[in-house]
Amino acid sequence: MSDSASKRVYVAMSADLIHPGHINILEAARELGDVTVGLLTDKAIGSYKRLPYLSYEQRKAVVENLKGVVEVIPQETLDYVPNLELLKPDFVVHGDDWKTGVQKATRDRVIEALGKWGGELVEPNYTPGISSTQLIHTQKEIGTTADIRRGMLRRLIEAKPIVRFSEAHSGLSGLIVEHTSVVREGQKCEFDGIWISSLTDSTMKGKPDIELVDNTSRLETINQVLEVTTKPIIVDGDTGRLTEQFVFTVRSLERLGISAIIIEDKVGLKKNSLFGTDVPQTQDTIENFSAKLTSGKKAQVTDEFMVIARIESLILKAGMDDALARAKAYIAAGADAIMIHSKEKSPDEIFEFLGKFQSFETKVPVILVPSTYNMVTEAELYEKGANVVIYANHLLRAAYPAMVKTAESILANQRSLEANELCMPIKEILELIPGGK
Repeated sequence: MSDSASKRVYVAMSADLIHPGHINILEAARELGDVTVGLLTDKAIGSYKRLPYLSYEQRKAVVENLKGVVEVIPQETLDYVPNLELLKPDFVVHGDDWKTGVQKATRDRVIEALGKWGGELVEPNYTPGISSTQLIHTQKEIGTTADIRRGMLRRLIEAKPIVRFSEAHSGLSGLIVEHTSVVREGQKCEFDGIWISSLTDSTMKGKPDIELVDNTSRLETINQVLEVTTKPIIVDGDTGRLTEQFVFTVRSLERLGISAIIIEDKVGLKKNSLFGTDVPQTQDTIENFSAKLTSGKKAQVTDEFMVIARIESLILKAGMDDALARAKAYIAAGADAIMIHSKEKSPDEIFEFLGKFQSFETKVPVILVPSTYNMVTEAELYEKGANVVIYANHLLRAAYPAMVKTAESILANQRSLEANELCMPIKEILELIPGGK
């Protein structure tokens, strides 16, 4: 390179899936000077779409070895300006596909920043026939690996202000969690992961939620969801059963690629927490439950798997001090996160717990299940200190009344015509699952 060699060129990339469009941009950039790639961090990408399959360090290793790339630095936000003001590049190179749409405002800020030192925005033609969205969709159809999926929850917690999980109780409901999205305030909004609930799993099998469904049957449901999804999974482990049994459950789930198991600090016949003190429920001692957590952590093989302690003190009216004391003890015992549960219709006691939890010298992520205090928004929970929100049973709760209504319509009319409006067309259900057509 001649006169252009001293020029500094900036290119921002996510680089999860490198395709010809990326190569064309880099070729145009290196003709202008020394190329610095601002590689978007997981946090920057997670602020507007699903996390990349590869970690930042993995993506960085790939980009560093692309022809013409002189340097790779992190871009911590979608906004280019902080890096541009730091580097003051002569050129920024980006495809011309951002002149309209959601990225236009970002483009305008880039032009404004470059104008302060006489920099120039260069926009090569968008490479036809290449769609990152379509490539990602194809990747999702191929699937994922246990190793990639297992570590995704930790990455999500580090990257996103609040992580959003939804219950799934079958392969079909898993597909709903995997693919459902909406556009909210100009950005795509979707679930980050899947919650395998013991309540909904038991209910789907027509069994009471008393830890009656054995691990083999639970694993069958988990495998059904694993086969058709790629998002991280948290499993509801009830009490974890006996410590000697719990260590085997940890190993089984970890091997499958599950990200975490949550176990609650109760003993005896398991009853659903939303019954509260209306039914006999016994909380385990701090010492016994801590020992179970420690045994689970010692049993795991990888660093990615998480053992999460669910505290029932507020459910069982043992008081806030007991809940906080248990949180400290469980963290000391190795818990990777704390789930604090409440059946109150107001979030006040949860907010109080979160406020006092922030003063802990050693903190871990906090998980909430706002089934009863469901007027509170994710933004409000994040502001108070929550990291993960689980919508624990809503898909099954929605499906049951719809099925009952359809069954009643058929019985009342002695035919299915009137039920048509309650059902998706047969053609659509045949085409719903890839390979079914």
